[in-house]
Amino acid sequence: MEWQGGRRSDNVDDVGRGGGIGRPLAFGGGAVGIIGAILFYLLTGQVPDIQQAPSQVSPQSQAQQPRSAAEQQQKEFVSVVLASTEDTWSAVLPQQARIQYQPPRLTLFEDAVQSACGFAQAAMGPFYCPADQRLYLDLGFFNQLSRMGAPGDFARAYVIAHEVGHHVQNLLGIERRVTQLRRSVGSRDALSVLTELQADCFAGVWAHHANANFKSNGKAQLIQPDDIESGLAAAASVGDDRLQRQARGYVTPESFTHGSSAQRVSWFKTGMQTGELRACDTFGKAGVRL
Repeated sequence: MEWQGGRRSDNVDDVGRGGGIGRPLAFGGGAVGIIGAILFYLLTGQVPDIQQAPSQVSPQSQAQQPRSAAEQQQKEFVSVVLASTEDTWSAVLPQQARIQYQPPRLTLFEDAVQSACGFAQAAMGPFYCPADQRLYLDLGFFNQLSRMGAPGDFARAYVIAHEVGHHVQNLLGIERRVTQLRRSVGSRDALSVLTELQADCFAGVWAHHANANFKSNGKAQLIQPDDIESGLAAAASVGDDRLQRQARGYVTPESFTHGSSAQRVSWFKTGMQTGELRACDTFGKAGVRL
């Protein structure tokens, strides 16, 4: 990716190392993002049960430590990618959905963080919290992504774009309608899969428009041809079937929460090829009316 020199977002908050967050006793509720629970999967083979943190847990104040040079560069990368999603969705949503885009803020943390959705540890992976409209990301997750077979800048950008996709769902009212539907049906995992696949598709919509936005500002293409393979590898590496096979040695499709590798790749490609929100109706294609 040719991201150097791109606009940096003003919506990034870095709590750094020891940024005032204590060790939680339980994971917070809320939306787990694209790769939420990867490490939990690998260690236990189980889908983590998100529970509200006990009220007696209190943050511990620690002195914030500075980022290393490598981490600072990753922070700049995150800021440029987030700015690209802001530029893209600020143009796409008014045109395709007749609503104005309200960008989310992104919090960089290490080890653990407290959001409006509760407490979460870094092992849960990146996530989006609709209650405070924030993305949460531990930069150390990028290293884990590389070890899982999805190295490269575009794989990392895909992670961010997927979480922004959840924010777009929130702005469109999809997140609220899914929450209401979950209360009336028994198959929560099926709804989770459709939600995650749509966020993958929205990430593809961002990829479709990102190059045009960069070039219109007089810069080189943000996404190079060989970057696409990196994004597809990232989508494939976090499929439920692959994660379950790595952790357990077998696959149980009925317990999927994010979709298979093939599904994730397919929906990402749909968004990337069309650039259209309406092409990302994973719910309608599955016969689910929101």
